[in-house]
Amino acid sequence: MLRNGRVSLQNHCYLVTAVTHKRMRVFNDLGTGRIVVQELIRSSSFGDTSTLAFVVMPDHIHWLFYLRGEKSLSSVVAAVKRFSSRRIHKEGIVDDGPIWQRGFHDHALRKEEDIKSVARYIVANPVRAGLVRRVGDYPLWDAVWL
Repeated sequence: MLRNGRVSLQNHCYLVTAVTHKRMRVFNDLGTGRIVVQELIRSSSFGDTSTLAFVVMPDHIHWLFYLRGEKSLSSVVAAVKRFSSRRIHKEGIVDDGPIWQRGFHDHALRKEEDIKSVARYIVANPVRAGLVRRVGDYPLWDAVWL
């Protein structure tokens, strides 16, 4: 159902949320969360995305980016999930089995939406979840405006 109506528009801004399998708190471990961060950065370095902001929460991620290049939104997100899963399994952090739930939620931002406000909402997620008192105390986030 998440794919119904999904469109991949190049040079368009998307907010993507992907959740771990059975909401396992895989990314409680800093090293595991950093693997996901590295894959998000890698997507930008390949020219598939231009990342604006992200946060890796214990059981999900929020990622704000412009879709670049020729790949579809689904293939870009699938690559991040696939490569991060491979590395997590290779390093023995999680035994074999799925890391991510199938699919993801996406929201294409409209021109009238304030991208910086969306980014602030994303990076404040650990504070709202009660994981930290200040955004700067949480290690698994970034935004281009810093």
